[in-house]
Amino acid sequence: MIRSAEVDDVPAIHAMIRELAEYEKVPHEARATEEQLREALFGARPAVFAHIAQTEGGEVVGFAMWFLSFSTWRGVHGIYLEDLYVRPGVRGGGHGKALLRELARTCVERGYERLEWSVLDWNLSAIDFYRSVGAVSMDEWTVNRLTDDALRKLGGAE
Repeated sequence: MIRSAEVDDVPAIHAMIRELAEYEKVPHEARATEEQLREALFGARPAVFAHIAQTEGGEVVGFAMWFLSFSTWRGVHGIYLEDLYVRPGVRGGGHGKALLRELARTCVERGYERLEWSVLDWNLSAIDFYRSVGAVSMDEWTVNRLTDDALRKLGGAE
């Protein structure tokens, strides 16, 4: 079952974010606190959204965290999927596909024209899964990121 996240889901989401960081071999990068997640998801001005995958027994086994993007070329919003995670013991059970299907349904329902995300180039099982649902790799694009000292320096804080 897929549903929108609720405030009581924050501890489970937080735990799965930590699991995802471990899986991606960067546990030190996962610094978000439950309080930060609660504010981002359920504060006065939510800027990020989440869906939860549950077993029939109600156990939370996966999540998709996303936010709105905007295409200047198409002139409409889209969804940027920040993270999709399904716990290893239930992978292959349709939870990841159900989460993606829910986001695609949201796009179609709202008139959004893109659902985009990034995937690590070494994560072949994820790449194969995404291709199986019709996703196309944007190989000609390179992700760029500013964080920490470089961000502060460019932003004039140093």
